[in-house]
Amino acid sequence: MDEDSLVRAVGLVKRFGDFEAVGGIDLDVRRGESFGFLGPNGAGKSSTMRMIGCVSPRTGGKLSVLGMDPEVDGPKIRARLGVVPQQDNLDNELTVRQNLQVYGRYFGLSRAHLREKATELLDFAQLTDRADDEVDPLSGGMKRRLTIARSLVNDPDLLLLDEPTTGLDPQARHLLWDRLFRLKQQGVTLIVTTHYMDEAEQLCDRLVVMDGGKIVAEGSPGELIDRYSTKEVLELRFAPGLQDGVPPLVEDLADRIEILPDRILLYTTDGEASLTAAHTRGVQPLSSLVRRSTLEDVFLRLTGRTLVD
Repeated sequence: MDEDSLVRAVGLVKRFGDFEAVGGIDLDVRRGESFGFLGPNGAGKSSTMRMIGCVSPRTGGKLSVLGMDPEVDGPKIRARLGVVPQQDNLDNELTVRQNLQVYGRYFGLSRAHLREKATELLDFAQLTDRADDEVDPLSGGMKRRLTIARSLVNDPDLLLLDEPTTGLDPQARHLLWDRLFRLKQQGVTLIVTTHYMDEAEQLCDRLVVMDGGKIVAEGSPGELIDRYSTKEVLELRFAPGLQDGVPPLVEDLADRIEILPDRILLYTTDGEASLTAAHTRGVQPLSSLVRRSTLEDVFLRLTGRTLVD
């Protein structure tokens, strides 16, 4: 195994009875990168993360984490991981600072070291002024930042984040992205699962798109957009039932079109020109929007549905 490869899977499979959650995927996560799994709920992202985190045995294939086999060296691997689960599992009966210090004791760290480490992590998470408060009254964003701070208490070689910003408001999400970006700058290797395309574009150097337990595409966000979409997208929105006759009028104005229940998407190099041409042909949508292509457009191209379906 390459020493710069922290996680490597070949033909990795996870089954629950007759259900195959992960269907023979290959991946290679390199030291110092931020690697993402993008896909809808049920795509197999969390099942893959649980195998990497050594809390769920693989059904088939090969998996190496930090140069070790999770089935043989699970405790050694877990000692070097930081894990941020989908749902915060903080101890509400302890203060913010105590959550960090008590968790650190599971790794055998000294109380003196943990006092210093907790102060450092509270500053990182922007929670210094809440250090002696109980956890329960904290906002969702604060609890999420505390959960991430807790995952760093053992100075992990690899940080696993499963849907890190689900349920947070936009301001809290952006603050969390800033904290994760700082970790990335410090050389921490991140593996992130998300169904938010903007999050994947913000955080990931490289990612895989998953659907139905399979990897359907791999690359950087920019590479995937260049490969599977166009520079711009024109969205034409219509009242229900009023767009049925529109596709034949506009299909030659774009490289391709996608017909969704509430709108028609035209993939083109010049959205404004396509919109002007559509208007000259009598197309009158309720609203129109010209935007750049995103990873959701990539997912739609690959799977025929949006990430939020």
